[in-house]
Amino acid sequence: MLTIPVNPLQSTQTPHSGYHWDGSGRRFFEGWYYRVTLPDCGQTFAFMYSIEDPIGGQPYSGGAAQVLGVNDEYLCRIFPDVTKFWASRDALALGHWGKTNLNSQPLYLLPSEFAQYVQEGYQATANLNQGFMQDPATGFYCRWEYEIQPVYGWGNQNSIQQSTAGWLSFLQIFEPGWQILMAHGLASGWIDWNGKIYQFQNAPAYGEKNWGGAFPQKWFWLNCNSFDGEPDLALTAGGGRRGVLWWMESVAMIGLHYQGQFYEFVPWNAKVEWDIQPWGRWQMKAKNLDYEIELTGTTHLPGTPLRAPTAKGLQFCCQDTMQGKLTLELRQIRGISPLVILKADSYLCGLEIGGGSWNNFWQST
Repeated sequence: MLTIPVNPLQSTQTPHSGYHWDGSGRRFFEGWYYRVTLPDCGQTFAFMYSIEDPIGGQPYSGGAAQVLGVNDEYLCRIFPDVTKFWASRDALALGHWGKTNLNSQPLYLLPSEFAQYVQEGYQATANLNQGFMQDPATGFYCRWEYEIQPVYGWGNQNSIQQSTAGWLSFLQIFEPGWQILMAHGLASGWIDWNGKIYQFQNAPAYGEKNWGGAFPQKWFWLNCNSFDGEPDLALTAGGGRRGVLWWMESVAMIGLHYQGQFYEFVPWNAKVEWDIQPWGRWQMKAKNLDYEIELTGTTHLPGTPLRAPTAKGLQFCCQDTMQGKLTLELRQIRGISPLVILKADSYLCGLEIGGGSWNNFWQST
């Protein structure tokens, strides 16, 4: 057993990489999202880890791991024992032991030790994602182990990384908090999806998290870092209705990393508009003093229901596909006619809607 290999001065480590729970008994959740995309076979694996009310003994205390895998197939396991969860306050590192023959406090293990001693559970850091889970009813399982080399955090390369929600996210004003941990990285390893083994080298990887004691009423999300002919391009965009002190507000943002530069369109520096259908079409555009961007995500697939933390515990309340189509155009504002910097397409875009009241489209600026 050993300490977690973390360099806090690593240029890609973002704010909010550490665990946020303050040890109190207030309603609290934290969730982490790891994804790896395999362009060669057109598949994506998304791993979602969560912990709720970690003080224990509460109606919704417990943890979970979910995997959205091949052809948007879904696997979920609940880990009710909060004492078997661990996370670092200083860096991105967490894990939850399910079945194990270890009696010690949970902590980071060498990958070989984890595979030997933890029969079900997961562990994840900025450079590793590893675990095993199985549905006892069907026998369907997933086992995974891959290393991650971060390329982009959230901000310009080789400079201090930014908080996704701005400096106010350090205060308990906006809830839930949201942080893109790694806009783009390269993953190497393997995933065993119910007997079929997917091996990969330098595959596009992504990571984000959210946390807090309140839950968004409604949200949407687009994410892609596997584009045709553009290996150095990563997009994350999204919006939602969230609590701010005693009122609700609707906010949205677009973030793009391309050739070492970060293009950020957020409420405090840009005009952001969106038109999101209940399912099937996501349209956004944004403009700041220097640049403008337009993007459209579409899918004909039905999507897969996923669980997310809510005021009443982990519930099916969002819908995802990892095989959406995305078109994107970035322009530099110069005089009368803007200069097109980038046009890009993908058939491996993550698309999501979540929360309630999706009876008709959501249009806003």
